Amino acid sequence: MTDPIEPTPAVEADAPARPRIYVACLAAYNSGILHGRWIAVTTPDDVKAEAGAMLGESPVPRAQEWAIHDYEGFEGICLSEHASFDTVCELASFVEEHGRLAAKLYSHFGNGLTDARAAFENYAGQYQTAGAFAEEMIRETGTDIPPSLEYYIDWQALARDMALNGEILVIQTGFDEVHVFWCR
Repeated sequence: MTDPIEPTPAVEADAPARPRIYVACLAAYNSGILHGRWIAVTTPDDVKAEAGAMLGESPVPRAQEWAIHDYEGFEGICLSEHASFDTVCELASFVEEHGRLAAKLYSHFGNGLTDARAAFENYAGQYQTAGAFAEEMIRETGTDIPPSLEYYIDWQALARDMALNGEILVIQTGFDEVHVFWCR
């Protein structure tokens, strides 16, 4: 029997302090001039104020349009160059809370942040393998497995079948790191 890893919030230790975006002035860009600013993603109002300040410093007079030309700290989530600052801030908050797992769930749910957030209502925990989850689940029911049968049980196959049957969702975030969610 393998010991499960205690469920903990999934936050990457090497992730940047805050996700950030590079906002470029489109008037300058269209004139062949690179002008923009890296902005820490905090609140929509703060990001908008920073983008406005960047546009105010543009070498092109009365510049008004911006685009997101780069970003970091979003753990693989792809941002549109015209994503709203509200959306960018919501995604940054989700990633800060759950790290790489947030990006994987967001992708799994077709870039649906509402569904990705809702999945945590049925979070079963972090394990080394899905098989470790299946074994723990069966053993917690109090079912006595005779020692003579114990080695015949393929816990990984049981977990795979549970996932194929739509009972659980398994998201792998590392070599020995999976996160299991009940599909209720």
